[in-house]
Amino acid sequence: MSHHKQIFLDHASTTPVQTDVLGVMLPYFGNHFGTSTRLYELSEKPKKAVEQARIRVAQLIGAHPSEIIFTGSGTEANNMAILGTAAAAQSKGKHIITSAIEHGSVLNVCRHLESKGFDVTYLPVDTDGMVDPGAVENAIRGDTILISVMHVNNEVGTIEPIEKIGAIARKNSITFHSDAVQSAGKIPVNVEESCVDLLSISSHKIYGPKGIGALYIREKTKIEPIMFGSVQEKGLRPGTLNVPGIIGLGMACEVARKDLENNMIKIKALRDSLEQQITGRIEKTSVNGPKENRLPHISSISFDGILAASLGANLDAKNIFVSTGHPQRDGNDLSHVLAAMQINPEQAAGTIRFSLGWENKEREIKYTMDCLQESVNRLREFSRSSDKKEVCIITFPDRNTAASAQKILEKTEFSFTLIAKPADIMQFSCSYIALACLSSDRQAVGGILGELGVEIAGTHTVRPQCKTTTKKEQAFWAKVKEIKKGI
Repeated sequence: MSHHKQIFLDHASTTPVQTDVLGVMLPYFGNHFGTSTRLYELSEKPKKAVEQARIRVAQLIGAHPSEIIFTGSGTEANNMAILGTAAAAQSKGKHIITSAIEHGSVLNVCRHLESKGFDVTYLPVDTDGMVDPGAVENAIRGDTILISVMHVNNEVGTIEPIEKIGAIARKNSITFHSDAVQSAGKIPVNVEESCVDLLSISSHKIYGPKGIGALYIREKTKIEPIMFGSVQEKGLRPGTLNVPGIIGLGMACEVARKDLENNMIKIKALRDSLEQQITGRIEKTSVNGPKENRLPHISSISFDGILAASLGANLDAKNIFVSTGHPQRDGNDLSHVLAAMQINPEQAAGTIRFSLGWENKEREIKYTMDCLQESVNRLREFSRSSDKKEVCIITFPDRNTAASAQKILEKTEFSFTLIAKPADIMQFSCSYIALACLSSDRQAVGGILGELGVEIAGTHTVRPQCKTTTKKEQAFWAKVKEIKKGI
């Protein structure tokens, strides 16, 4: 599976569609286009294929096919589980227990329910991002109706003790939901061993198509529908079924189940190699999360004295793609997960998530490491050389132009670095990758780039007291207390 010389290290965000998955989907866009709910002949093949996919999804997590409901995404599955349980059990109570490090599709639903009169307990985590089962048990009240704790954290990869939490929930006759979007298909998941009543999974995290997910609902677990229409999916998820997507999810689950052990071994070896090289070759770096009890493919690494977005911009220019934070998160906002883990805000500001896939190669890790070391050194050196000096930010019309400017200036003696375009530069028709140089070099740098045909979208002066790095660091320090209060 080729990415055309691009190195994709953001598999916790999404994955390419595996070729076998795409192959089984294609006929259901054309020859077998009928809906799976009609009674005529054209619907027979789609209907059988959907039920085969239901079996495959169930096999991945040790469930019965009748307990699988197809949804539009993992986010929808989380919404259905929490809102559906709240609606079904509100006559018994309105107290919900969750953790401070859940995905937004859990936390934001809980906040919505709080506005409707529900009471939510947000449990803290330790410095490894681990939820204490004892804290879960202590938080239970007479009116507790739901416990929702993710199986694996999406930012640092911590594997939560859901077996112990599930046992506590069952002992107290409380519905237990777990978001397994990051774990299903990556590590063993068994709904019987973990005592979960509701479990969410997503297709595009396991080399399946986007726009499809599933919710496991244990038999006799009561939830109310949150959308209304016809009787598809037992009346819990109305709307015409996404037959190609469902079939793709089913095949993705089948492939993941068969290759699970081999992929875990291979990906963990690559991840460990990357971490060892980073911490061994680059000073002032640290790995976030537990050493052992962690997903094999996720690595959260903090680089002191660097803004993650600018490091990501440097890697992007070299065709290496990593996660520097949620794209919708304000540039000055601290990750709620790292805040809950009590990571120093300066370290959190420089945190990159690398997440590997089975198609990554050792040579890609080596190239990434070389580029990473060069980028970190350049960013840190520019920070030192520009301290208390006026800086010029040069923007470009597109990413490739920014990368070309970097290659040209690498042959000169100017102090510069690629950075993420500061949010306060209101210029929408340009790349998010910008270039920073000393204002004293502005005219010379611009002249060289102009002579060689590099198009510049704009130039902007940043005075010492207004430097983006300084502003963001100050904002992080000020905001961390506010974030912790919300835990």
